[in-house]
Amino acid sequence: MAKKLIEVTRESQNVEFKSSWHDDYLKWVCAFANTEGGTLYIGVEDNGNVCGVKDAHKLSEDIPNKIRNAMGIICDVNLRTSGGLDYFEIKINGYPVPISYKGRYYRRSGSTVQEVSGVEINKLTLFMQGRTWDSVPVPGISARDLDRDALNLFKKKAVDSQRLDKKSVSVSLLNLLQNLHCVEGTYLTRAAMMCFHPDPERWVTGAYIKIGYFATEADILYQDEVHGPLLVQVERAMDLIFSKYMKALVSYEGIFMPTTFGCGIQEICRKK
Repeated sequence: MAKKLIEVTRESQNVEFKSSWHDDYLKWVCAFANTEGGTLYIGVEDNGNVCGVKDAHKLSEDIPNKIRNAMGIICDVNLRTSGGLDYFEIKINGYPVPISYKGRYYRRSGSTVQEVSGVEINKLTLFMQGRTWDSVPVPGISARDLDRDALNLFKKKAVDSQRLDKKSVSVSLLNLLQNLHCVEGTYLTRAAMMCFHPDPERWVTGAYIKIGYFATEADILYQDEVHGPLLVQVERAMDLIFSKYMKALVSYEGIFMPTTFGCGIQEICRKK
């Protein structure tokens, strides 16, 4: 017999029940993100009874990926069990910047989802004017989540290149991030996440370096992938290039080491 959820028994501004998953429910995720956050339950009927979901293992992989790929945000997708039935608890943070789904914006109003249009959408777009991609705040991460090796590497490179002096990099981590304009209110920005978080791919698909050695334009003999904070990726990629790929008779031109945040690697993998 299906059991009621222990703590949540009815829908509200911050709670929504759905008996099964459909991709259209990404609108609900978008709406929660554009309001004050909330929880979407999948496998729960409108009266709060758990009815369960099919193929929970596949959905546990599909749902987070679809949310990230559609809106570029990360949600906690938790698989729960009640009375032998599996259901999902999807926790969505409220975001300080507008989130769109397929070019449309949605908000939560009471227990309903409404598309934002007219004057309201103008307010949302005006809010975003003047903001660059890497300056957007990212909820859910803090300074303590950042990779210390990446931070130490940045400090070393910044001092070695004379972009900063030792006194400037010896301040507290929060002050350093603030001085680098990597803090927006109480949030860290995408720049901090990409450069210093140990797993930026949680937020940005493809945020890694791939290196390959080709016998011909179509035949690849071997390849490597380098993951982690972008600053560390560049160092590891350079080590691979010189320790492995240079021995494969590959020449490289125009290689640039990272300075502060920027790095460029041009014409990597040009066969002699």
